[in-house]
Amino acid sequence: QVESRCPSLPRPAAAPVQLSLYYESLCPACREFLVMKLFSTWLLLPEEMLNITLVPYGNAQERNVSGKLDFQCQHGPEECLGNMIEACLMHEAKNFSTYFPIIFCLESGSSITNNLEACLQIYAPELDSSRIAACVQGDTGVALMHHNAQLTEALDPPHEYVPWITVNGKHTNELQAQAEASLLGLVCHVYQGEKPEACRGSKAPKIPSGCRR
Repeated sequence: QVESRCPSLPRPAAAPVQLSLYYESLCPACREFLVMKLFSTWLLLPEEMLNITLVPYGNAQERNVSGKLDFQCQHGPEECLGNMIEACLMHEAKNFSTYFPIIFCLESGSSITNNLEACLQIYAPELDSSRIAACVQGDTGVALMHHNAQLTEALDPPHEYVPWITVNGKHTNELQAQAEASLLGLVCHVYQGEKPEACRGSKAPKIPSGCRR
């Protein structure tokens, strides 16, 4: 009973909930989940509680054309460009808390492919847009998209639609439905540590069905 007599003893920190979002930049349901659910949940919860991985690729297809990798995307070439812009942004910014607000800005705006400069000005004016452009136009962007293709194709079970959500490396229909209905509630439920005030929040309505393969 030592702990009860020493309430000021530091408790061992619980592991953060690992949430991965497999998505594509122009899928309406992906955009809505990222903007309305994921970003707001991230803002509400302490940093040590939730670790998010973003994988922009989704239902794209990778082909080898005469020794060069080529990508075809569900919503056309603009989506492929949007996926690569976001992948290059993550690569250049490195820090999640730097690039996630920019991706939120891109996904919630009128054009993912034209608004990078404006979103950088708002959220991270220190980032050099020319470096991101060089990544998009060069071999680095292709390598990043190839990596995202490998991550997406390695999913078990294989993804059937996007947004496709894994929680602590697992995907089930039930976890997906819970994430779409109330992501905040799901993360609060899964987290093993002391729950913050935000975990007393209410459930949210369902979002539109995803973009099937």
